[in-house]
Amino acid sequence: MTWYLIGSLAALLTSFGFVPQMVKMWRTRSVKDISLLTLGQLALGVSLWTVYGVHLRDPIIIAANMISLATLLLGFLLYRRYSARKRT
Repeated sequence: MTWYLIGSLAALLTSFGFVPQMVKMWRTRSVKDISLLTLGQLALGVSLWTVYGVHLRDPIIIAANMISLATLLLGFLLYRRYSARKRT
């Protein structure tokens, strides 16, 4: 039971770990300090973790990484929106 709680807490913290950065991008309407390469690397890593979780049939790994991936995809959209605004 203790390990389940630790895993759940870790999943919760890491799933929403990028949210503060997204809030900052949205509030400042700026992505100048955001690395697109880092976003891509994180998205690839999270995707692989999701596949691994499916292989293990572990709902905590799957859910945590699906939430992370959705968050990162929103980050990509914000990046695209605000970097395009800068060019025009």
